[in-house]
Amino acid sequence: FFQAEDGIRDIHSWLEFRRCSSDLILDVIDDHHIILYPNTNSGYGIGEGQTECTETSPLNPISVYGESKVAAENLLLESSSAVCFRLATVFGVSPRMRTDLLVNEFVYKALTDKYITVFERHFKRNFIHIQDVGNVFVWALNNYEKMKHNVYNVGLSNANLSKQELLEKIKEHIPDFAITYSDFYEDPDKRDYIVSNAKIE
Repeated sequence: FFQAEDGIRDIHSWLEFRRCSSDLILDVIDDHHIILYPNTNSGYGIGEGQTECTETSPLNPISVYGESKVAAENLLLESSSAVCFRLATVFGVSPRMRTDLLVNEFVYKALTDKYITVFERHFKRNFIHIQDVGNVFVWALNNYEKMKHNVYNVGLSNANLSKQELLEKIKEHIPDFAITYSDFYEDPDKRDYIVSNAKIE
């Protein structure tokens, strides 16, 4: 919609667009409506100075996308009974599957290119399968009264993985996959954090 490279004016426009969208929703709902908000845990940005990010950890978004999602979450929590899910990086097959998400991207490259070069192999992220996301939404619909006015990290606790750890797991299933690591360049995506999902588990 708005591209960051178009300049700071459009970044502010994008943030305002997101805020207005949330305002429009709040204008037409009341306490009888169920609101499940799929946020992202990328709002944690770079998890500095902590072993793992919980729902009470400070948010430190490092992208316009992250900033807009955090702003919408704050607005919904202040003005509604919403349940907010901070989703881990999602993976899995779907009819309109996104191949820009890390697990899907790595698997796609393993199956097609059969090689990959990765920067900053130590960067960690939390992951979750799309079916688990669906299960969480169904659970929340059936338990809304107990969960409302709250935030939950939604990821797999055994899937706080670095890029290298993720690639090694993929290679176990696709052995014909050449992986190289480079320390000469930086990854523009600086997200690097470990997430606790204990609250919802």
